[in-house]
Amino acid sequence: MIYVIHQPAAGEASAWFAFDADDLLRKVAAGDALPAHAIWDRASARELLALFDESPAAGGVRERFPGICALGDADGWDTLLHRADYLHEAGLYAPQPTRCEEACFAALRARGGQWKFYENEPHALAAVDLPDPLYDAPGGWRARWALRQQLIAVEALADDL
Repeated sequence: MIYVIHQPAAGEASAWFAFDADDLLRKVAAGDALPAHAIWDRASARELLALFDESPAAGGVRERFPGICALGDADGWDTLLHRADYLHEAGLYAPQPTRCEEACFAALRARGGQWKFYENEPHALAAVDLPDPLYDAPGGWRARWALRQQLIAVEALADDL
């Protein structure tokens, strides 16, 4: 599970979880101005052409889709390309790997406030008691409490501790 804690500049802290990277992307996209494929996507140049019912061998495809064809020629038609508009130039598909989680975290950070992300339950459980600049700041106990309550809700932490 991935745990997300948000302390907005004004208002109450909140915490929520995602089962995995796909669930995280779905939840982040549900509250974002950008669609999911702009927050994070992975596709080959061949797959991008297929979105337009085209193939690399189709007549005139290079004139209709010069950018996608340039990607296919440069990186290979089946090389996975990554898009993450909050981390890179908007709309850019590039061969450098970008993790879905990092793209989602960048989208959330763009919303403002302070954020904490724990990519597994042991790290989230440890964070409940560890010193942390967010949690130890004035009023930061609310963010720590939100994390604790989320861990109790998913039964990762007993509510009598």
